[in-house]
Amino acid sequence: MTGRRISQRAATVAPSATLAVDAKAKALQAQGESVIGFGAGEPDFPTPDAIVAAAEAACRDPKNHRYTPTAGLPELREAVAAKTLRDSGFEVASSQVLITNGGKQAVANTFAVLCDPGDEVLLPAPYWTTYPEVIVLAGGIPVVIPTDAASGFKVTVDQLEAARTPATKILVFVSPSNPTGAVYTRDEMAAVGAWAEEHGIWVMTDEIYEHLVYGDAEFHSLPVVTPGLADRCVVVNGVAKTYAMTGWRVGWMVGPTDVIAAATNLQSHETSNVANVSQRAALAAVTGDLVAVGAMREAFDRRRLTIHRMLNEIDGVECPLPEGAFYAFPSVEGLVGRSFRGRLCASSAELATLAIDEAKVAVVPGEAFGAPGYFRLSYALGDDALVEGVTRLAELFGGHA
Repeated sequence: MTGRRISQRAATVAPSATLAVDAKAKALQAQGESVIGFGAGEPDFPTPDAIVAAAEAACRDPKNHRYTPTAGLPELREAVAAKTLRDSGFEVASSQVLITNGGKQAVANTFAVLCDPGDEVLLPAPYWTTYPEVIVLAGGIPVVIPTDAASGFKVTVDQLEAARTPATKILVFVSPSNPTGAVYTRDEMAAVGAWAEEHGIWVMTDEIYEHLVYGDAEFHSLPVVTPGLADRCVVVNGVAKTYAMTGWRVGWMVGPTDVIAAATNLQSHETSNVANVSQRAALAAVTGDLVAVGAMREAFDRRRLTIHRMLNEIDGVECPLPEGAFYAFPSVEGLVGRSFRGRLCASSAELATLAIDEAKVAVVPGEAFGAPGYFRLSYALGDDALVEGVTRLAELFGGHA
């Protein structure tokens, strides 16, 4: 009889660094501390009124008080298929859509139905913290491919080819990127798609930030750019970022019908249907206009420029201009190895700890994203809080923002 209380599989899962930083910030705020939180990737806007009204009406309708199909409300699956065509030009049937409990479940489902033990998954870094954990839980092996600011945090075909082995099954491809804000051009995306198609590699592409691109950057969908890849591509998305609906927990997978059928079967044993009220709210979101989204994007764009300027005014910090999502990803290598307020900081993780302890500013260290030497700061918070938070960092680290 084994003495282990917790399974090895569960015990090896790392906590979500972004949620941990956000939880620490909120705990300090609850104690009366004035904390500025750059940790969570969560819009500070309320969910648009029309979406909330749809949820209120759904609460009063008894048909929403019962089980519904695991794959999602039929009308929502149809609407997601229509929205996918409208927003990215990717034409799919409703049978190719599975409604999930947020984008995270869509990601986890994808690896669960595609990975066998020993399958390798190419994972460009910096990456979102959840990707490697769910790959391992599915039996896969993450193969991390580092990128840096010099390449715009974009992986090249040469890097992918160098990492490919007979065990390579899946590539994780994200544009716009969390945590870097990088956006691939159409030509860059076409090169990656052609490589994956040539070698029979599956691609999971995360399009959750599709509407949040700025300046000259443009969003493109990989299976549209490379149509021959569509039968080996799973698109994950959701309402969380576009419609300020992080707490409603509605995401989806779009993919080949056999993959969606397998994921639906899996989900039927794990969670069954997504909460019906949330699905009704999501239906109102994806069938409505994008006016509120446009207003949020304007605010994010303004904050993007502000945080980029202010971070670069801090001695030892270098911040590329993000092109998408709502994150700045500055290098803090120039601060590593220095002492601040009597504390020697030998890593970006120690710098982040110092920031929350001394300046009451919550940032996520690059270690969480496979990129030591960086910070991730979400600029999806109020303009005044953003300025105050970066000013505190400048004062802590001796800059002049």
